[in-house]
Amino acid sequence: MAETKSYFFCGIGGSGMLPLACIVRAQGAEVAGSDRALDQGRVGEKFAFLEAQGISLFPQDGSGVTSPDQILVASAAVEESVPDVAAATRIGASRLTRAELLAQLFNAAPLSIGVAGTSGKSTVTGMIAWILHSAGRDPTVMNGAVMKNFAGRDRPFASALAGHGDVFVSEVDESDGSIVLYRPSVAVLNNVTLDHKGLDELRRLFLDFAGKAGAAIVNIDDPEARALAAQLPAATGFSLADPAAAFSATDIVEEPLAVSFTVSERGGAPVPVRLQVPGRHNVANALAALAAVRAAGVGLEDAAATLAGFTGLRRRFDVVGTRKGVTVIDDFGHNPDKIAATLQTLHAFPGRLLLFFQPHGYGPLRTMGKELTATFAEGMAAGDVLVMPDPVYYGGTVERTVGSGDIVAGIRAAGGDAEHIADRTEAGRRLAALAEPGDRIVVMGARDDTLTAFAQDVLDSL
Repeated sequence: MAETKSYFFCGIGGSGMLPLACIVRAQGAEVAGSDRALDQGRVGEKFAFLEAQGISLFPQDGSGVTSPDQILVASAAVEESVPDVAAATRIGASRLTRAELLAQLFNAAPLSIGVAGTSGKSTVTGMIAWILHSAGRDPTVMNGAVMKNFAGRDRPFASALAGHGDVFVSEVDESDGSIVLYRPSVAVLNNVTLDHKGLDELRRLFLDFAGKAGAAIVNIDDPEARALAAQLPAATGFSLADPAAAFSATDIVEEPLAVSFTVSERGGAPVPVRLQVPGRHNVANALAALAAVRAAGVGLEDAAATLAGFTGLRRRFDVVGTRKGVTVIDDFGHNPDKIAATLQTLHAFPGRLLLFFQPHGYGPLRTMGKELTATFAEGMAAGDVLVMPDPVYYGGTVERTVGSGDIVAGIRAAGGDAEHIADRTEAGRRLAALAEPGDRIVVMGARDDTLTAFAQDVLDSL
């Protein structure tokens, strides 16, 4: 499909746009794009990488959309006033959302594995990708995060693989409702918790998604997912708590930067697994990945052995470094479920937490502000400190009725130690000033590519 067409990606540097643009380009299509971050001179390395793939870049002023034969790819949320969109409308170029284009490619694959759920999607997708790649299946993979196993000096933004095999693996986003577009051969459902939408709508979306699949891999430790599994005749459950599940984990041993366990497939011999990523949540992620690749025909022992070489994803509990006894960790935590998992993993071992959380917009604070407040208030231990700057904001119209100060006030009212420092640079200085040997500084947030550089700056300032 893609090889005879020309695509223009509006917002090509986004975590969902960049890998899709790379896949389409690798399939032989002409690809160009624009991005507000490029115009603002931010994250230049990312755009140099795109140009090295043969992708032309333009200012986000409409100048790159010049032919009615082009297909404009843009987020469903992009406003009609954005110059690229206005140019496409003016010249009669057709338009697809990112999800519509991805779903076309995904649904056309002989074997499609879709990974859904509120949390863990990128990690499970990365694990599946590594196992299938190592098994010689040469998968095409669409991920929202950089997979360290595939990253290198010439490929610093390895959030996609453009393979030639029969498998297409993708994380599938429910936030805009576009999950209804996908028809997976194998559906993975990690969990169902509050994030972008209310629970009633999430239940409908995830049930529809998993119900289309020939095999549905479901986390039955999650109450909402377990309830959905009961309505799915093709459901395969995985669990850390139920030894009767189709895939179960026992003998879990946590380490500061790793975790080991034994996986059992119903009716089969137990197999040892050791991961280079920490936390019980990653045991659950590994079970999801193992069950998915078993449905794709990979042997359990081979898959488990391969997982020992999985090195994780960038910005998923990513250790930036240690200086003067203080460790800095860069983490994608941005919703209650992800943040709770990070806090639980860190509190399994001694050391005070100095937390930095930059909300990824004002809208998410309105949607889940109470839940975020409760997550920090309940998950922080005595001595932990949270510092919050204002939410990330790149322009446009947005309601600002709930801000970082409201979250901080709620945490303090519950007895937690939290500070609102509006300016991010000043917030970083505050963290460095508080830090003492044995502390762990955790930089959390999403949808801001500069957070990794910020985490490095905090480390350098210690």
